Amino acid sequence: MNWCLKASARYPNIVKKFGISIVGAGRIGRTLGRRLREEGWKIHAVVTRSETTARRAVRSIGGGSGHAEFSHSIFTAPIILIAVPESSIESVVARLSSRDQADWRGKIVLHTSGALSSEVLRPLRSHGAHVGSMHPLQSFSGVGMPALDGRAFAIEGDRAAAKIARMITRSLGGYPLQLAAGAKPLYHAAAVLAAGHMLALEETSVQILVSLGLRRREALKALLPLTRQVLENLERVGPRSAWTGPLARGDYGVIAMHQAALRSTPVEYLDAYRAVNRLAARVLARDARATLSELAKVSGKVAHNPKLEEQPREAIADSH
Repeated sequence: MNWCLKASARYPNIVKKFGISIVGAGRIGRTLGRRLREEGWKIHAVVTRSETTARRAVRSIGGGSGHAEFSHSIFTAPIILIAVPESSIESVVARLSSRDQADWRGKIVLHTSGALSSEVLRPLRSHGAHVGSMHPLQSFSGVGMPALDGRAFAIEGDRAAAKIARMITRSLGGYPLQLAAGAKPLYHAAAVLAAGHMLALEETSVQILVSLGLRRREALKALLPLTRQVLENLERVGPRSAWTGPLARGDYGVIAMHQAALRSTPVEYLDAYRAVNRLAARVLARDARATLSELAKVSGKVAHNPKLEEQPREAIADSH
């Protein structure tokens, strides 16, 4: 067992004192770096693509020394956090693994990807490092510095790396979700459905209302309370009790009207409406098979109505 793992078990402040280096200082890297620094962690090297972005990242984090290259300074910390996009992790690991193997012995290396597991860090493990991943289940939009209190962090990897990741998570006020390496893609798909795809559905609704003559601000003001209420009900009473709308009531006539109306919008709107209805039937209906069968009948009627086929699919104007 390496010293870092022993220290984290008995003396967490020692690990904070010896600190962490950060590779990549985009939204996630800057946020984690700053929050860790605020919690008393020593920030060592902050490595980005250029001296300019490195200096900017150091200012944002409030500590560390900026670098545009992988100098030996990165190895002065026992923990190295790789906070670059998924598409860049493999190339970063390739560059890092060209360093002397002695540099890696006993180091803890974590990456922040939601979709990739610690297997992408395998070359560093073969050099003697303990590797893992630590993904904060939080959106990083670039607007402000998000709080991490109460947020889940998906963690997997070698025992030593996972232990340090859990310690970092708790230091940031979060809580760990321990996953198997093979579970990362499905975990991340769930997160994307709950965040990015929810936003796509909300924006679609906004644009539909804008197409009817509402101002964007009016559309948001009308829809957001509805969405918030449903999410609050989900938390309070559970999914089936919170489920509302014509499908929840079994009102297939209204669903047919919706589909007919949506034929005047971009094709993706109707496709999404049908897909989400089928999804709701699968995960919320008490009799999924019967509900899906009724939805198929409704979609078939709408799709083959000659009068509806004559209606043009006029694109809704961009409301941004």
